[in-house]
Amino acid sequence: MRARHTAHSTPTFPVYSAAFLSPEEVILGGGGGASKTGIKNKLRLYHVDEYLTLKFTDELQLEVGEDAPMSMAPHPSGSSFVCGINSTAEKVEKGENLNCRMFTVSDDDKIKFVSSVGTLGKDPDDFQKVTVFSPDGAYLAVAGGNELSVLTFPELVSTKTHIDQGEIYDAAFMGTTLVVATTVNLLVYNLLGSEKGKEKESSVLKLENPTVIERPKLPGGETGTFRVARYHPHSSRIFYTVINTTPPRGAKPTQRKAYLIRWNADQWKTERVQVGVKGLTAFDVSDNGKWIAYGSSDCSVGLLDAFTLAPLLSILKSHEFPPTVLKFNPTSRLLISGSADNTVRLIAIPDGLGDSSSWSYGLMIILALFFVLFAIASQLLMRGTI
Repeated sequence: MRARHTAHSTPTFPVYSAAFLSPEEVILGGGGGASKTGIKNKLRLYHVDEYLTLKFTDELQLEVGEDAPMSMAPHPSGSSFVCGINSTAEKVEKGENLNCRMFTVSDDDKIKFVSSVGTLGKDPDDFQKVTVFSPDGAYLAVAGGNELSVLTFPELVSTKTHIDQGEIYDAAFMGTTLVVATTVNLLVYNLLGSEKGKEKESSVLKLENPTVIERPKLPGGETGTFRVARYHPHSSRIFYTVINTTPPRGAKPTQRKAYLIRWNADQWKTERVQVGVKGLTAFDVSDNGKWIAYGSSDCSVGLLDAFTLAPLLSILKSHEFPPTVLKFNPTSRLLISGSADNTVRLIAIPDGLGDSSSWSYGLMIILALFFVLFAIASQLLMRGTI
């Protein structure tokens, strides 16, 4: 199936993060980073529409020497957003890195700074790679390197823990569960909170004794690392991970494969595996739960059925460089991809995309339940109980 899509140039603005605040408002984060490239680090607000236009609205330039916004998440209410921005190298060395920053957009469409807090150590190589809100917006998980913090929102009071094994790459909330993906395993935390007095002042979270889920065995004995961890937005049972394989010694980096795995999160067993020929660089699940979007190191963008993992459409050469970020808008009607090549691409999701494959999956479930009930009824009939 074909999709309408349009590329938009963002001159001198490499894009690394994005967040939809509403179906028509998107925040982009990017820039030249902490190095002295002369490219300024910024947050930009744009208006988008069904005609795939991208209209600049406002921008907030960051302090000289600060890093580019490398990860971003909107609050579920759409009233504010949080992103990871490292302070200047001098402040990082002093332990004054206020990397976790909250912003809002005013009624007159201006980006406004609200507050900030530090969650990382003094390692200049660490940055806030993960920024994720809980579905109710009460908590915020941020991580960089081996440091994980869960903060209350909007107070930004944090509970921190150090992960000993593997670098943290992603995190996902569902109810009172937080799943953290490191390069070597999944850590499943049960978040326990307490209330003080009659009013909830702050929740005391315990990031202790997580259940450890090891990487599944890959075909042919391939090895790889977790890169993505996401719950299905409407089911605590369905969980997705991406594993990018490590090319054999002497192989070209372009030979790296990606495995998208759908898990049964009740038992933490793999249910379905989709193999990509290139490593994945960006990933998102639509809010309506129907589609998965992925960006690949071969610069393509594709969509899969969220239930069957069947391919639905692909846009080859969506950027000159691999996509750095992919985000569906809240209505799941638009998808935006960004890249360090100073471009973004708006993609209109076709009507009825994946309906046939989703219906087939649902039909298979119905038929399976029918046969189970038929078998039970047959046994009862043979015993004379009905």
